Amino acid sequence: MFYKVKIKDHIRVSPDKFGMELKQAVITEIKSKYSGFISKETGMVIDVSGVESIGEGVIIPGDGASYYETTFNLLTFEPEMQEVVKGKIKDIADFGVFFSMGPIDGMIHISQTMNDFVSFSKDKVLLGKDSKRSIKVGDKCRARIIAISYKDVANPKLGLTMRQAGLGKDEWVEPDLKEGAEGRPRRAKPEEGRKDKRNKE
Repeated sequence: MFYKVKIKDHIRVSPDKFGMELKQAVITEIKSKYSGFISKETGMVIDVSGVESIGEGVIIPGDGASYYETTFNLLTFEPEMQEVVKGKIKDIADFGVFFSMGPIDGMIHISQTMNDFVSFSKDKVLLGKDSKRSIKVGDKCRARIIAISYKDVANPKLGLTMRQAGLGKDEWVEPDLKEGAEGRPRRAKPEEGRKDKRNKE
């Protein structure tokens, strides 16, 4: 999910940027410092969405740069367990699919691509045996995040699934949801359950 995170930090503006307008110089340095920053707490930094305040500059002897206490907002992407995300099929291998969500890619094991027996072709197409559904590079899909690993913080790993109703290629979603609603068994009312119990007694 995308978030706007407020940060307060001392931003170092190097001497080669003293000729720039202060706000622009500070934004440039923030982007340089935080671009691609990833942590388990904030997720992945996408961009600077705005600067709220810039304090007085302080020069540290022997440095030459100026430091400004700055409050600013960052646009971040933080994946969450069970979150449904939209994306595109970036690549396909015999073991699964690489799924691009924009700022980050995830992995869908071949067994999680659809609720069917799936075969892989040399043309990089996955084909369902019974459903005859296919997945190819460039297809727009919906997937659910089922695993998140920050073991390597600089390169978080995401595992996803498209087996459930409402997931998979966009054109699968409506038929699956309709079939699920029509095929759902009727639930007995509470009084029906009690009658059945009394009859058995």
